[in-house]
Amino acid sequence: MEYWDGKKERIEREKLEQLQLELLNRTLKSAYNSPFYKKRFKKLGLKPEIKDISEIQKFPFTTKDDLRESYPFGMVATDIGNLVRMHGSSGTTGKSTLVFHTRKDIENWANLVARCLYMIGVRETDIFQNMMSYGLFTGGLGLHYGAEKIGTLVIPIGSGNTKKQIEFLLDLKTTVLHITPSYLLYIAYMAEQMNLSPSDDFNIKIAIVGAEPHSEGLRKKLENIFKINVYNCYGLSEMNGPGVAFECPYQKGLHIWEDHYFVEIIDPETGELLPDGKEGELVLTTLQREGMPLIRYRTRDITKIIKGKCPCGRTHRRIARVKGRTDDMFIVKGVNIFPSQIETVLMDVPEVDKNYQIIIEREKGLDILKIQVEVKKSTFTGDIVQLRNLQERIKENLKDVILINPIVELVEPGTLPPSTGKAKRVIDKRKV
Repeated sequence: MEYWDGKKERIEREKLEQLQLELLNRTLKSAYNSPFYKKRFKKLGLKPEIKDISEIQKFPFTTKDDLRESYPFGMVATDIGNLVRMHGSSGTTGKSTLVFHTRKDIENWANLVARCLYMIGVRETDIFQNMMSYGLFTGGLGLHYGAEKIGTLVIPIGSGNTKKQIEFLLDLKTTVLHITPSYLLYIAYMAEQMNLSPSDDFNIKIAIVGAEPHSEGLRKKLENIFKINVYNCYGLSEMNGPGVAFECPYQKGLHIWEDHYFVEIIDPETGELLPDGKEGELVLTTLQREGMPLIRYRTRDITKIIKGKCPCGRTHRRIARVKGRTDDMFIVKGVNIFPSQIETVLMDVPEVDKNYQIIIEREKGLDILKIQVEVKKSTFTGDIVQLRNLQERIKENLKDVILINPIVELVEPGTLPPSTGKAKRVIDKRKV
């Protein structure tokens, strides 16, 4: 099987670094064929070659702004006739960021995703219901092609249409889901409204979640609700899409496939390279991309390299669960806060149900952080004193983590807007 090779996944570190050096040199030479990198390298007096892996740090970072300024074909490193696919952002805040692929790029991507799925036990006998969006967004097609590579029956239903989703879960006895964590919570809520048991009435054994940062607490909640294994998938369209990194069955971080990506963690403020174990911004260089190689791309995702070997025996290093993006972080009263910090606190509270929302307002020049939390129906309709105590407990727990006093509002299940795709957790009314 071309997508699964135990030798590639357990390659000795020394051999892997030798391979990376070869692939980095090939990538630099390929990138030099693009108008963007040719101009940049010449301006800085850089030759597209290195003799040691560490020399990659001589090359400047590539950013999302670079992709926008190179729109549409400025970063393409091959003839346009060799391209077979384009993906990209929606461009809601400016020009779309486009990523182009050759046939070989698509094949490599499918094999990487298949490697990920096979690693967690997906087989050709499974039924794979893909609840991610299709189109320019890479999530749907990426997992679709990987699952088909294994031979799995794929249901390309996309996101939304929740009652039809549940109908297929029941009738087709779906065993594997690809879905956002927030939508999986909503599936559980809707199933309960239909008098179905998420753990007993479905045939699901595995859920692959991604596209939005989520806490370990939320993963455990999902696993408890459905009695399944929930695996974290990481990717971004600039690096192909999903499948850049993936959890193994031990769920102790995400293996990032270093035969396809060169990994760095930097200080997001200074750009300084950070050691393993230190949290910072993930920077990636493509190693086998033909159509549009990217050199030292700043993902804006905050994570760290996990030290030590994984019990599974795979030698590709692991990254920690992504804490959030540098542009997801918000500042209230001078304090930097990631939504994932709030979620971690909420998901550790047994009485909390399946949804929450963060609202930031400004009154008389002062920032106000309000957190609306759905609590279980039995709790909400119970003793008013217990409800107030729960409200204070959540407030104190949050203050211990985010260091400021939030306003906590407890609401009934189903009160807050549901999410059928990426959850919109933060509403910052200061910007309205």
